[in-house]
Amino acid sequence: MSRLLVASRNPGKLRELRVLLAGEDISLETLSAHKEVGDIEETGETFEENAGIKASHAARATGLWTLGEDSGIVVDALGGAPGVLSARYAGVHGDDVGNNRKLIADLQGVENRAARYVCALALANSEGEVVATVHGVSEGRIIDEPRGSAGFGYDPYFVPEGETRTNAELSGNEKSAISHRGRAVRAFVPILRLHLRLQPLDG
Repeated sequence: MSRLLVASRNPGKLRELRVLLAGEDISLETLSAHKEVGDIEETGETFEENAGIKASHAARATGLWTLGEDSGIVVDALGGAPGVLSARYAGVHGDDVGNNRKLIADLQGVENRAARYVCALALANSEGEVVATVHGVSEGRIIDEPRGSAGFGYDPYFVPEGETRTNAELSGNEKSAISHRGRAVRAFVPILRLHLRLQPLDG
C-alpha cells in the first residue's frame, strides 16, 4: 500500500477524498499527523497554482508523495469571485456561515446566478516537484435560501446543472457523481496509479 499525504486540513474535503479514493491501494495521511509541514500560504492566483503550492510545500517538508487540492466557487455576476478566496471570502478562513452570508448579500438584486464549483488537484513527488495537475468543474446556479444539511461550504446555496436540489440535499454518492471534486479525482486516479504504481483494490 502506497502512502499519500493530502495537503489539507479541511474535514469536508478530506472526507470526500477518502470516499473517492477508497478503491485504490492508498494509505491517505493528513496534515494533522505532520506538524512539521506548518502553515501553507496560498499565494497563487488560480486554483491550479494554489494546489501546486500546497502539494510542493508539504512534500518537501515530509518527503512523501503529496496531493494538493484547491477549490472554490466562481460566480459570473461577481467577476469570478469568490474564486481562490472562497474559503475566506468574508475575511476568516473556514467561516462557512459568514462566506455564504456575504455571497448572498453581494448577489442581492442580481438576476444572473450562474456559477460553478472548480477543483484543482496537484501531485508532487517526494522532492516537492509537481508532476501533474488536473481540474474538475461543476456548473450550476446560486439560490437565495439555503436548502439541505449535507455537504459543506457553499453547498446549501448551489444547485448543480440538471438538478433541482442543492448540493447539500444530495447524498454523498449523488454529489460525488457530478461534483467538481468527484470529476477531478476520477481524472486523477490514472495519474496516481502511474506515479505510485498502484493496483486497484478490485483488480
